[in-house]
Amino acid sequence: MSGSQYIALSGLRARVDELDRLAADIANVGTAGYKGEREARASATRDTFADELQTAIDTTFGGRRLDTRAGAIASTGRSLDVAVEGPGYFVISTASGERYTRNGHFGLSASRQLIAEDGSPVQGEGGQPITVGEGEVRIEQDGSVWAGTTEAGRLAVVEFGDPTTLTQDNASRLRAEGQAATPSTSTFIRSGSLEQSNVSVSDRLAELTTVSRGFEALQKAITMLMNDVDGRAIDNLGRR
Repeated sequence: MSGSQYIALSGLRARVDELDRLAADIANVGTAGYKGEREARASATRDTFADELQTAIDTTFGGRRLDTRAGAIASTGRSLDVAVEGPGYFVISTASGERYTRNGHFGLSASRQLIAEDGSPVQGEGGQPITVGEGEVRIEQDGSVWAGTTEAGRLAVVEFGDPTTLTQDNASRLRAEGQAATPSTSTFIRSGSLEQSNVSVSDRLAELTTVSRGFEALQKAITMLMNDVDGRAIDNLGRR
């Protein structure tokens, strides 16, 4: 296979990755706290096959970065819905470890423990879950959780030195690999509201059109290259 065919195939593989990312973003347009991602592309030299290929450069995955821009905050009027204003993230305890989110659509378990949508405990300061007593539950601007006149705890809100390196775990939930979370001192809580997804449908559809056209062009290029190779092979074999 010629170097030009390798380049076209690597470019096709890159477009498939982009289509997957765009599909995930569009599917989560309505997910509270969801953050889109951006991908980069890089050139990769083929040292092993440099002598054999006509061109020894491929297109490869250049890494992803989280788009940390804040989404619009919408009022819900629900006392257990909270949005963060600032760089902070809520901390969720899962079987796989701590996860981070800006989706503040919380609820109460049967034991009156504060939980996320999937039932995972929401961490309070000190890493402990928050259990509230009887009475009307509310969450104040400083993250304190109250049941009537009794404070049950305070939400753990953390931030990161470089949040763009956080990786998607599941919808609006993120994981931090090799980066420590520190308590946030510049984040405020807005009760009765939720932060919306920061994905713009119009932007993603425009990007989807561009990626799809590039995919189709590469498919045609590969077909033409293969037909050219086959044609030359038949011609040469026929002469012999």
